[in-house]
Amino acid sequence: MIARDGFPFIGVSLALTGAFWAAGHYYHPAFFYAMLPGAVLSAFMVYFFRDPDRTPPTDAGLIISAADGRVVGIEEIDNKEYEEYLGSKIIQLSIFLSPLDVHINRIPISGQVDFVKWHRGRFLAAFVAAASTENEQSIIGISHSSGRLIVKQIVGVLARRIVCHLKAGDTVQTGDRFGLMRFGSRVDYILPAATQIRVKPNDKVRSGETIIGVVHDV
Repeated sequence: MIARDGFPFIGVSLALTGAFWAAGHYYHPAFFYAMLPGAVLSAFMVYFFRDPDRTPPTDAGLIISAADGRVVGIEEIDNKEYEEYLGSKIIQLSIFLSPLDVHINRIPISGQVDFVKWHRGRFLAAFVAAASTENEQSIIGISHSSGRLIVKQIVGVLARRIVCHLKAGDTVQTGDRFGLMRFGSRVDYILPAATQIRVKPNDKVRSGETIIGVVHDV
């Protein structure tokens, strides 16, 4: 399955490959050599925008990974910006997505979207700590049966475009697709300090499947 947001990119790369084939056929055989980069680009686009089906756990209170990738940080932070929404003590958990990871983002827990904010910023490498606060990002607040959390889509050096299909008031279910980022990026969770974290740095996670935390005993 291919994400619909990828169709324009796949179409352009295929059209470019077809144009070189036509030029080689009708004008000069040398154009056939240019088909190879176009074919490689087309294959990469199909691979990048792949959208495999996932089966999320259904137990209440589980926070599921919103992205494929690698856990690059788990730390307790003191951030006044989120204090009113989540309390004074919060945990930030960060996942880095390489260009080879699945980039479809999924809802981490069933509930209601309270807000979707956009922060215009820089394009630092997504794996560095400063990307969490300085890079361009979407900030999504979700209320669930046991509390609240924030999930952030953060762009990096290569990822310059965030796709987020959510809006305030939406009712969402664990594992629902809600967007993606192009092409290599980061997802951060801002969680209450009482959250039981189930992953550790350098763990590989899968969107819609890996349990990253628990908000109460299940």
